[in-house]
Amino acid sequence: MPATPVRVLVVDDSALVRRLMTELLGADPGIQVVGTAADPYIARERIKQLAPDVLTLDVEMPRMDGLTFLRNLMRLRPMPVVMVSTLTQAGAQVTLDALELGAVDFVAKPSLDIARGLTDYAGVLTTKVRQAARARVTRIGMQSTSHAYDGPPGYRTTDRLLALGASAGGTEAIRDVLSRMPADGPAIVVAQHIPAAFSGPFAERLNRHSRMTVVEATDGQPLLAGHAYVAPGGAHLRVVRSGARWYTAIGDDAPVRGHRPSVDVLFESVAAHAGANASAALLTGMGDDGARGLLALRKAGAGTIAQDEGTSVVWGMPGAAVALNAAHEVLPLPAIAHRLLGDAAQPPTQG
Repeated sequence: MPATPVRVLVVDDSALVRRLMTELLGADPGIQVVGTAADPYIARERIKQLAPDVLTLDVEMPRMDGLTFLRNLMRLRPMPVVMVSTLTQAGAQVTLDALELGAVDFVAKPSLDIARGLTDYAGVLTTKVRQAARARVTRIGMQSTSHAYDGPPGYRTTDRLLALGASAGGTEAIRDVLSRMPADGPAIVVAQHIPAAFSGPFAERLNRHSRMTVVEATDGQPLLAGHAYVAPGGAHLRVVRSGARWYTAIGDDAPVRGHRPSVDVLFESVAAHAGANASAALLTGMGDDGARGLLALRKAGAGTIAQDEGTSVVWGMPGAAVALNAAHEVLPLPAIAHRLLGDAAQPPTQG
């Protein structure tokens, strides 16, 4: 027997976008569009009437903006929401706000030639909606609160390197880990599946929530203690070694299994150039990107962590790593920063 289709409510003020998204989603046999709404007030009534599994929500809405509606929804009736965003600086900021409020993921709405653009995104849209139906959502007010690490100082060293990788749910998971790091923590490299217009604002947001200095990575930067480097959207981030120091390397080579930046690409470079002097955590996300890279790190002697299912929005990537026996430990999100720092406190491996 086929699985029950994912029931979706499409919320967008554009009649054209509502029609196109209904057609694109409805073409997937695993998805049923049960209704549409032109604004949040109509959406509120349709949710009561239709009880959808997933909501797609435009960030710019009439009568009530998408963020206000999402905040109310996640407080009163939390459910999986996929935001439909514009690829602009303003769209990036609003989308990151939505992810902080509890939206599972987002898709980028093309600003020009919407009909063709949404058709090109059909595969991404349907995948994210199906994955969102299995996501773990939390009522606003029940999320864990991050606390900066309160252990002993003394991590300012160029001999240790930390790496993080994530996808769906990862913007908040990465923020949680970085918010618990001390100002003198080991250098951290980060790969989050995100478009080019979003990675700069994402790094800026992380910087506001962390004692470390968080920047969007550029090519050839030395990796410094007290700094975190976020892979630019649409590009791969690698770590390379020159002499006694590690540096960033940015590449526009082909996506790996559909992803650029790819967590596998980052983790494999860390395994090759830092080996046992690195530790890494694979956080929430759909698919299996990063699982092979985490296994390469474990084989190279690095400490490896997978986020547990209970605190993951989507236990795809960390679950795939666990299936490969790539993780030394499987930990809840609030424990990951402390464990990474514990690894970093060990004497570095020579050679």
